[in-house]
Amino acid sequence: MESPTTGASRAFAPALVLTALSTFLSMLAYSGPLGNAPTISAALAAGPGATMWILSSMSTGLAVSLLTAGALADQSGRRRVFEIGAVIFVGGSIVCATSTTATQFIAGRLIEGLGAAGLIATGLGLVAAVRGDLRARSLTASWWGAAMGLGIALGPLLTGLLDLAHLWRAAYWLLALISAGVGLAARRCFPETAVVPGRRMDLFGATTMTIAVAGLLVALVESRGGSSAVAVACAVASVIALGVFIASQLTIAAPMMDLTLFRRPDFVAATGAAAVTGIGVIALMSFACTFLVTTLAMSTFGAGALLALWSGTSAVAAVLSRGLTVRISGTLQLVIGLAGTGIGLLLMTHLSAGSSFTRLIPGLVVAGIGGGILNAGLGRQAIATVPPERAAVGVGMNNTTRYIGSSVGVTVVGVLASAPHHDIAAQLSGWNVVTVLTGAISLAGAAAVLILHRRSSGAVVG
Repeated sequence: MESPTTGASRAFAPALVLTALSTFLSMLAYSGPLGNAPTISAALAAGPGATMWILSSMSTGLAVSLLTAGALADQSGRRRVFEIGAVIFVGGSIVCATSTTATQFIAGRLIEGLGAAGLIATGLGLVAAVRGDLRARSLTASWWGAAMGLGIALGPLLTGLLDLAHLWRAAYWLLALISAGVGLAARRCFPETAVVPGRRMDLFGATTMTIAVAGLLVALVESRGGSSAVAVACAVASVIALGVFIASQLTIAAPMMDLTLFRRPDFVAATGAAAVTGIGVIALMSFACTFLVTTLAMSTFGAGALLALWSGTSAVAAVLSRGLTVRISGTLQLVIGLAGTGIGLLLMTHLSAGSSFTRLIPGLVVAGIGGGILNAGLGRQAIATVPPERAAVGVGMNNTTRYIGSSVGVTVVGVLASAPHHDIAAQLSGWNVVTVLTGAISLAGAAAVLILHRRSSGAVVG
C-alpha cells in the first residue's frame, strides 16, 4: 500500500510544475513588449502616450488586482481563482493577438494582468496546501523564483525572434494556447483549499484598494509625458481612497487585509524588500533595453539577449539557492539578495563614450545572482509571514508592492535618464546616475531589512 508521504510527494510534483509554468507564462507576457515595442507601436499606429501604456498596462492590471485576487482566493478557494485567472489570461492574450488599434492592445494587456494576478496570487498557496514542510517550501520558492527570472529572460527574446519573421501576433496566440492548457490542468494538479466558514468578502475594502492602486499607477504613467491634469487628479483620488481603505480595515470585523501584520518585523521586511526590488533592479532593467538600443546602438534582439544574462542568471541562482533555507532565515536571505543586486547595479555605472556593451556583463551577472536569491526569498517569505489560511493574501500583498515599486522606479529612472535623442553624452550621464541611484536604493533596502531581521530575533520568522 502506498504511504501518505509517497502520495503527497507524487501530488507535489505536478502542483509545483503547474505553479512554476503559470508564473513563467505571466512573466513571459509581462516582459514580452520590451523586445518589440517599436514594432507593436508602428503596427498599431500608437503615439508616445499609447506606447507608454503598451509597456505599463500589464503591470497596472497586475498591481490593481493581486491583493483582491488573493483575498478572494482565501475566501472562496484558491483553485477556483487560479482557474478563473487562467481563463481571463487566455481572453486577454486573444484580444492582444487580434488587436487592430493601440487601445485594443492596451485593453488586452490590462486583461492579461488581471488574469495573471489570479495565477500568481494563488500558485504558492496551492502548492503549500499539497505539501507544506520546510523542504517543500524551499523547493517551491526556488522554482517559483526561477520561473519568474526565466520568463523575464525569454519574453523579449521570444518577441524579438518573432519580430524578425514579422509574426509579433504569434506570441499572444502561443500564450493563449498554453495558458488554456494550464487552466485545464489545474483541477487535476491542485486540490481545492478550505475557506473560513461564514467569512464574507470585503467588497468595500477591495474597491477602495483597487481605486488607490489604480489611481497611483495612472498618475505615474501620465506623469511620464501624458496629461498633467489627469496625473494630479488620479494622485489625489489615490490618496483619498487609500485613507478610506485603511480606516475601513481598522473598523470592520473581517477586513480584506489584516493591518496587524505590519507589527511583524518579518512581514514588514518581506513587503519592503519587494518594494525595493521594484524600485531598484526591475526599474533599471525595464529602462535598460531602451538605453541599449538608443545609446549603444544594439538591435532589440541583441539587447534582449544581453539582458538575458541578468534574468537567466537569476533563474539559475533561484534554483541553487534552495539550500539556504536550512542555513539562514528567510529575512536574512532577503538581505543577501538585495545586497548582491545592489552591488551588481553599481558595477554597471561609469560608462563613457566608446564603452562597449561588454562593460555591463559583470554587473548583469552579479545582479542576476543577487536577484535569484532575492526572488526565491520573496516567494518563501510571502507565505511564511502570514497565517496559512491567508497565504494568497500574503502573496498578493508581496507582489502588489513589487509592481507598485517598479512603477515608481520606472518613472524616476525615466525622468532622471531623460536626454535628447542625439546627445549620446547626456544619455550616458543619465545612465550613470540611475545605476548609482538604483544600486544605492538596493543596498539601503538590504540595510533596512537587516535591521528588521535583528528586531525579529525574538519573533516568529520564516
